[in-house]
Amino acid sequence: MRLTFWLSIGLLALALSACGPAPLLPPADAEGPATEVPTPTAEASAPPSPSAIPTIPPTLLPEESPPAGAESEFSTDFGKHSVPYSEILSGGPPKDGIPAIDEPKFVSVEEADAWLKPQEPVVLVQVGDDARAYPIQILMWHEIVNDTVGEVPVTVTYCPLCNTGIAFERTFEGQVLDFGTTGRLHFSNLIMYDRQTETWWQQATGEGIVGEFTGRQLAFVPAPMISWGDFKATYPDGKVLSRETGYSRNYGQNPYTGYDDVNRSPFLYVGPETPGTLPPMARVVTVELNGEAVGYPYDVLREVHVANDTVGGVPIVVLWAPGTASALDAGRVAGGDDVGAATTFSRELDGQTLTFVFDGDRIVDEQTSSEWDVVGQAVSGPLTGSQLTPVVSINHFWFSWAAFKPETRVYNPDQPTS
Repeated sequence: MRLTFWLSIGLLALALSACGPAPLLPPADAEGPATEVPTPTAEASAPPSPSAIPTIPPTLLPEESPPAGAESEFSTDFGKHSVPYSEILSGGPPKDGIPAIDEPKFVSVEEADAWLKPQEPVVLVQVGDDARAYPIQILMWHEIVNDTVGEVPVTVTYCPLCNTGIAFERTFEGQVLDFGTTGRLHFSNLIMYDRQTETWWQQATGEGIVGEFTGRQLAFVPAPMISWGDFKATYPDGKVLSRETGYSRNYGQNPYTGYDDVNRSPFLYVGPETPGTLPPMARVVTVELNGEAVGYPYDVLREVHVANDTVGGVPIVVLWAPGTASALDAGRVAGGDDVGAATTFSRELDGQTLTFVFDGDRIVDEQTSSEWDVVGQAVSGPLTGSQLTPVVSINHFWFSWAAFKPETRVYNPDQPTS
């Protein structure tokens, strides 16, 4: 049975590669060490402008032989690195084998509605009045989109093995970087590289791990994963990444069918043992502020809908709403189970700290009884039209976050914080 499955996966990979390099396909029954791969941190403050997360300067490791084939593909200083090369694995495709989108085209909400289903997940990036949707059905085949939103150069990234959709500023030390895929993984997580210095960057944390910028930190941009239905209702004049990418791919198809089964093991994971607080493949949305990291399990959020919390001294709220499909479940992205969407915001608005509750069918704040939606907008009541300030948060599988942030507090509604 196992051999038959592996053969079928191999044949599928060959068929997909006929139209260009395809993402590595994890076997549906693959078994391996149950582990974790954390991702970026969440950052929140009054202004919605993104900012880098302070990190302790890394300890550079002694020189060692780079990963196999790396020196023939990359021109960077492999003598400068902060992670052991033994922890870096090949994901299958070579450098740029999964091609980034460098000249993205966009269509209107009306045009995109012809091929996007209401429940399909998209990554929302908004800078000023410029709101853009990056459908997961496209991102899972390219993993990186180099773009400019609201005149701010950004890169929008997605790692299917960790379910991490993350956006970063591309302006770094006065130059605009553009990113590609290395074809390598660390703790199952995408390793990117910038084409200007060929430094390797960990997608989950935004940290340089090999080359010139080792130990440096990219600035995060809020990039929640919500449903297409919520995006088009909130941003009818928004822009949507077009399927006209310059590549022939089976957009809408999920090559990772069944990967998000909570009872399975992460694919290509070699790393620390995952803390048993949650199953390795449990969905969490994570926030990190001022040195404190917190994970909010989707199973808990589905029950409470609202999590008022304080992270790193910052009052935040996590909102959950149904209606967003898992991209990694069924054969088609739109056909996945409804896992909902979790979004995070500062609770401070106009000089007061709000407390949110779910009253059975809607989310309201206790101070004004205004009603709020999952994108942080007041839709009725005295605060109608107000917008909560987004906090950077990342969707992960638990193994993916915990590998990088094992000290994470897991949110428990029965143990509230101030």
